[in-house]
Amino acid sequence: MSSPSPSLVFDRVRLVWPDGTVALDDVSGSLGRGRTGLVGRNGAGKSTLLRVAAGQIAPTSGTFSASGEVAMLPQRLAADPRRPVSSILGVETALTALRAIESGDVAPHHFEAVGDDWDVETRAHSLLAEAGLASDALDRTVGELSGGETMLAALVGLRARAADITLLDEPTNDLDRDARARVSELVRGWPGALVVVSHDVELLEQMDATAELYAHTLSVVGGPYSAWREQRDAEQDAALRAERDAARSLRRERRERIEAHDKLATRARVAHKAQVEKRVPKIVAGNRANAAQVSAGRLSAEMKGKEDAARAALNEAATRVRDDDVVRIDLPDPGNAPGRRILTLGDGERDWIVTGRERVALVGRNGAGKTTLLESIVHGTGAAVHAGASVEHVGYLAQRLDGLDDTASVLDTVCAAAPDVPIPAVRDRLARFLVRGDAVTRPVGSLSGGERFRVALARLLLADPPPQLLVLDEPTNNLDLDTVDQLVSALQAYRGAVLLVSHDDAFLARLGLDLRLELEDGRLTERAP
Repeated sequence: MSSPSPSLVFDRVRLVWPDGTVALDDVSGSLGRGRTGLVGRNGAGKSTLLRVAAGQIAPTSGTFSASGEVAMLPQRLAADPRRPVSSILGVETALTALRAIESGDVAPHHFEAVGDDWDVETRAHSLLAEAGLASDALDRTVGELSGGETMLAALVGLRARAADITLLDEPTNDLDRDARARVSELVRGWPGALVVVSHDVELLEQMDATAELYAHTLSVVGGPYSAWREQRDAEQDAALRAERDAARSLRRERRERIEAHDKLATRARVAHKAQVEKRVPKIVAGNRANAAQVSAGRLSAEMKGKEDAARAALNEAATRVRDDDVVRIDLPDPGNAPGRRILTLGDGERDWIVTGRERVALVGRNGAGKTTLLESIVHGTGAAVHAGASVEHVGYLAQRLDGLDDTASVLDTVCAAAPDVPIPAVRDRLARFLVRGDAVTRPVGSLSGGERFRVALARLLLADPPPQLLVLDEPTNNLDLDTVDQLVSALQAYRGAVLLVSHDDAFLARLGLDLRLELEDGRLTERAP
């Protein structure tokens, strides 16, 4: 189904990575001029499709067209911590030139850079306010902001740019509840066509249409995520019924063919016996035998045709039933004793002791210092709120997953963290995370956010000895809903301690938390789990 008045049109777009991995295979379809949510499982090619639409990568074959200027917010926005915030806002060039002029440098190129934008600094401060950031953030770098603050700054800058078509890749990752509300407000009044890749159901509910990229097929349903989900579930229910009906039909045709074959065989034995015993003239018996053979051949062909048709119907019905692979996460057992001290968290007024297999959530607004606190545990650095691990083996999954070398292969990345683990065992572990075959030779930099998470987690889980404390910073970012389910199950079964930061309240509610601490203004406050 094609959206009316398309803003983006893809025609048999195929993209093959240099290692031979097929990222997109003859993808065709169109996206409309309103707000479109693009959904699909991790690794389906959603981010790659956006990059093709933004002109960042050229397809191996096929074509695409856009109805105007395309702007894109990538998933991994904060990869360079030295990037100025003014650059994120899209005002760096004009602002730098304006400040040079104000300081007395009257070189012509500065005036060219400013153009008519003499109020660029005032406008930049307005954008920061719209993002909920203080005006002094204009002179800071991305590394000095939280992931959520960086994302909001980029969003307001992109909205001010007002391109004809804007592509957003996971814009609510890292965002707290208030920040997500800001994103929702921005999206509601977004100028031009908007395509949003997200696993955030609340955001997807604001879309005018929902597109899915599944098995290299792009399909579009009018309405928000719930409308798409309802249609998909109805289609799957119908497909499963059709598959069951086709299977029953095949069994019936096979049974009838066998019964007919047995009946013909019985008749042939009776006729042969009558001929041997000379109960009928030889010529009559011969004619009967010939007629029986013709009849048997005709019936056999007819029954085989019916069985083949039933088998083809079953195969066709089976193709409409989704049989998705799922990530299998099985966390290692560190053998934590129930009462063993694992971690101490405190703010100078009170200490909290984490023991054994407890699950602790650290919550708070963007910029409150949650990631800084986690890093102080892992790296032993100082923090306003003190924290100290009482165990040696701590596993850490950073929010930005920026501890991975983009140029290294997936296999080399995991092997480097587990040099004593045989390569077949590493490959087996990666296969559990749906990274198989030649995909293990792909550079990490070519992976989607969800794929990067799975590689980082696979590297963590191969640690020997296994971590006694898992420290997870926004672990559900970039994950599709099925993989979140798997992560929840794994954390519920994990026999070590867990400290995690998350703004996903539904995710936290499923973990059976022992403790929830809110960080605000350098103080920790215990909240109801």
